[in-house]
Amino acid sequence: MKHSGGREQWASPKALSFEAGGHRLRAQWRGPAAADAPTLVFLHEGLGSIGQWKDVPARVGAATGCGVLVYDRWGYGGSEALPPPHARPVDFMQREGLTTLPELLDAAGLGRVALVGHSDGATIALLAASTGEARIRAVVSIAAHLFAEDAGLASIARVRRAWGETDLRARLAKYHGDNVDGAFLGWANVWLDPAFRAFNIERDMAGVKCPVLAIQGTDDEYGSAAQIEAISRAVAGPVETLMAPGAGHAPHFEAWPVVGDAMTRFLAAPLND
Repeated sequence: MKHSGGREQWASPKALSFEAGGHRLRAQWRGPAAADAPTLVFLHEGLGSIGQWKDVPARVGAATGCGVLVYDRWGYGGSEALPPPHARPVDFMQREGLTTLPELLDAAGLGRVALVGHSDGATIALLAASTGEARIRAVVSIAAHLFAEDAGLASIARVRRAWGETDLRARLAKYHGDNVDGAFLGWANVWLDPAFRAFNIERDMAGVKCPVLAIQGTDDEYGSAAQIEAISRAVAGPVETLMAPGAGHAPHFEAWPVVGDAMTRFLAAPLND
């Protein structure tokens, strides 16, 4: 993979906006243009945003020589708001993976891409890859959910209670601004909807033919090792797994050296094909 320029080109983002999935989405671009290098597309977690990735996209982009596209999903950060009563359908991840993300790739004019997703974003990335989309050459899945687990739902219920009892709203508002209520309530309420207990996309993973790096923390409060085992079992293409010792739900922060090295090494081969 070609490396060009200094790290500055990945550290200084260009602000963008796209229409995808029927909504306006805020995005940022770093690094070389899509015509000059593959692109890493970052999909954030259920309470995440562009800013909450911190410097991870710039680090991985600089290490691989890829361009980087990071975006706020609908209802988050600077993207179009999720209107009151802040309700998401139980199949929101399927909608984003099968419709919104392909439309975003089209709108951005992307060719070869690797998807890097965290939590809900990782699930969406895997669903997008399950279509056999030729542009998607690889997926880095960080703490994905293939099905709902009781322990994970209990953790979300605790966070839902903290919303009204702590400064959580103020802390999230730094990233989501006026979108903060929709970002939080849209996430928490759909996950705690009784209908969501039936969520399971294991069968869909047979359509994932590209290489997958599945990463999870050993102390993840939102998902057990059963998630990463299911990815290994269900995905049709080659799968590498990494259980990050001592890390929770964000191993890309809590175990960066090992996770960053694994991501950089993994991404080299499929994006060079």
